[in-house]
Amino acid sequence: TAPRSGAREASLRRLNTDRIDLMQIHWPDRYVPAFGMTTFHHDQKREGDVPIYETAEALKTLIDEGKIRYIGLSNESTLGVCEWVKACEELGIADKLATIQNSYSLLDRRFDSELAEACDYYNIGLLPWSVLAGGLLSGKYNKNVRGNGLPSSPNSRFNLFPDYMKRWHPDSASKETLEATEEYAKIAADVGITPSELAIAFVRTRKFVKDHGAVIVGATTLEQLKENLAPFDGTPVVLDEDVLKRIDEVHMRCRDPCCSL
Repeated sequence: TAPRSGAREASLRRLNTDRIDLMQIHWPDRYVPAFGMTTFHHDQKREGDVPIYETAEALKTLIDEGKIRYIGLSNESTLGVCEWVKACEELGIADKLATIQNSYSLLDRRFDSELAEACDYYNIGLLPWSVLAGGLLSGKYNKNVRGNGLPSSPNSRFNLFPDYMKRWHPDSASKETLEATEEYAKIAADVGITPSELAIAFVRTRKFVKDHGAVIVGATTLEQLKENLAPFDGTPVVLDEDVLKRIDEVHMRCRDPCCSL
């Protein structure tokens, strides 16, 4: 339609490009448990959401026009992934469904089960967001964390925004979340790397990231960016089987502690 075409062209103009290599759908239009919630609440289902097929059809038009090359999902469930694959197969663009962007970190490994299986089967790679749990896994907010990571500052996210991402905020996160953070920081110190480097290096060991995905990192300062890129630069940080076993032991004691019903 004309409005859709106008919005598309305006976006490309602002980006100063004639096409987008990977178009990520930011969020399902239908209700899904979000922000660390693990329970599907039937009474929160809503009417009138845009069908997945309709969205996929619109994206096919953009693919056919050469405006986008590949499609990515975000914050999706296993059902959503399967429905997207079905729609793309019917439209003849199954090979264009490339990635999924969901939360994944040492404190939230829910992707490891059904989603990992589905995405492996359909060759969809994970682009994990909040691999540092909003910065909590860097250790900079916890005086009990030992190691050589960067300290927090008055401009650090959780210092500036006391109500932001409460499941990870050092003043409101669960006791289990903070304890797990300390345990992971101890492992990092024993290995001789920073807590941030451990968290990022761990995510890079996951097959659904290594084969078809990539790690999303974020930073406020140049120093933070350098620390976050350390697991990639020069000689990448490699976690051996003993370290991964220690990480799994903490995970089994504090399984996805930042998630709730």
